[in-house]
Amino acid sequence: MSDDVRTEEKNENGSREERREQRPQRGPQDQPRRPYFRKKVDKIALYKLEIDYKKPEVLRQFLTENGKILPRRITGTSAKNQRRLVREIKKARILALLPMG
Repeated sequence: MSDDVRTEEKNENGSREERREQRPQRGPQDQPRRPYFRKKVDKIALYKLEIDYKKPEVLRQFLTENGKILPRRITGTSAKNQRRLVREIKKARILALLPMG
C-alpha cells in the first residue's frame, strides 16, 4: 500500500488531471490499546467445588440468565471439568432442578 491518495480532477482546459495527496501518518497513539489479558482460573479446581446434579445452587453459577450453559472461554474451566459440568447440568434439567436452556 502506498501512502498517497490519487484523485482525478478536470482542469480549466477540460482535460483530466491526476493529483496525489499525502495520507496523514498514523502513529502508535492513534491505535486503541488492547485490554489487559488475565488468564481465566478454573473455579471448580481452585475451590474444590463438588459438581453434582443435586446441588443446583452450584450449577447455576455456570448458567446464563436464560438458562444456557456458559462456554469454557467465559468460565475458565478445564475441558474435563466442563464436560462433568455439562453432564450434571443436563441431569439436573431432566429432574427439573434447573431451567431448560
